[in-house]
Amino acid sequence: MTFEIWGMIIIAYLLGSIPSGLWIGRIFYHKDIRKLGSGNIGTTNTFRTLGPAAGTVVLFMDVLKGTLAASQPYLLGVSHSVNPLLIGLFASLGHTVSIFDHFHGGKAVATSAGILLAYNPPLFGIACLIFISTLLLTSMASAASIVGITSIFIIALCERDLVLSLVAGILTVLVVYRHKGNIKRIITGKESMVHFGLGHYLREKNREK
Repeated sequence: MTFEIWGMIIIAYLLGSIPSGLWIGRIFYHKDIRKLGSGNIGTTNTFRTLGPAAGTVVLFMDVLKGTLAASQPYLLGVSHSVNPLLIGLFASLGHTVSIFDHFHGGKAVATSAGILLAYNPPLFGIACLIFISTLLLTSMASAASIVGITSIFIIALCERDLVLSLVAGILTVLVVYRHKGNIKRIITGKESMVHFGLGHYLREKNREK
């Protein structure tokens, strides 16, 4: 493995390691997001605990981390020999085990989406539509995240994109594992919901009965 590839991997990991939610909370809100809500430093918990402005900024930053990491082979003109997805994968790794957060981190959903944006923008658009549709149906960001990444894995298999299938498969396992607590709560009907969508409406109707 060449020095250039190692350099891209290290940069990708360091980019992914940037704990956007943690830093935004500390710098602008003087709060430690790890002690609020679910304790996660990702987009969803930022929206819930710090508000839509902070949540939007963290979402943008987390997606950008993945996009910049995966764009390195394009920027250096070596995408013909180094698949951007394989470099971007280390950004998702950095997001989940951040060197800046004592090797803790988020659930890698937004950062993984950013990798896909660099590699295949139309497919990124499809992933966003799947995520939003699932979110509107279930009112659960966790369910939307799991369905979104799993759908990309299935699409990659159907398109016979071996590298995307491999990376999406790894990320699907990672995302599902990081959401194992959410999955248990979904099964028991105790998962937190956003304040819109069909799932939220039905839950509120049941509470009124």
